[in-house]
Amino acid sequence: MALKEDLESQVKQILMEQWTVESTKGVPDPEQLRLSNHAKDLETATVLYADLDGSTNMVDSYQWSFSAEIYKGYLRCAARIIAEEGGVVTAYDGDRVMAVFTGTTKNTSAVRAAMKINYAVEEIIRPAIAKQYPNTNFELKHVIGIDSSQLRAARIGVRGYNDLVWIGRAANYAAKLTNLSDKPLWITKTVYDSMNKDVKLSGDGREMWEKRYWTAMSNMEIYCSTWLYGV
Repeated sequence: MALKEDLESQVKQILMEQWTVESTKGVPDPEQLRLSNHAKDLETATVLYADLDGSTNMVDSYQWSFSAEIYKGYLRCAARIIAEEGGVVTAYDGDRVMAVFTGTTKNTSAVRAAMKINYAVEEIIRPAIAKQYPNTNFELKHVIGIDSSQLRAARIGVRGYNDLVWIGRAANYAAKLTNLSDKPLWITKTVYDSMNKDVKLSGDGREMWEKRYWTAMSNMEIYCSTWLYGV
């Protein structure tokens, strides 16, 4: 069968086939989902996107090996912290990582992970870069976005590829929040209202988050921060 006819047949099947949806409490493995229209419903889950800011300029201006070291250092720190906070890394996409948090403290855990990643950037990665490359003027910057909503997972449906596609507001909004680069940490009101005081107020009672309005999303209420949480 020619490629065009094969693709037409597959798209037609996807659009006509009924969905089978099963509830789940945690992040599913790809093998738990069939290649047909089969989805796992996490009900409510929290999505974190951590993204290197300015990476295009970095790869254009520095040696490839330097850029690779920055990618590896940042993504490794982010992944370790996410796992420590109970999140599951679901995808790496070049200079960013996506993670999903579930459970009763998913919003607090995701926000604490973000603040710990911010700590790693300021207190671990930047000093290490300055020590190894004392003559560079490069400064690592990053942005993290977090949202929470109903979330479903499905397989992309190509044999040999196990990536999941995530369907739900949280996956889209968390990714879009990383476009707001004037602060490193961004969360939606849904996350802010649900997280514990441990990540909302400092030890001396100061508010750690500043309310903003997301003009690109109909002035949706969001919150930003520069605070750190030690690792």
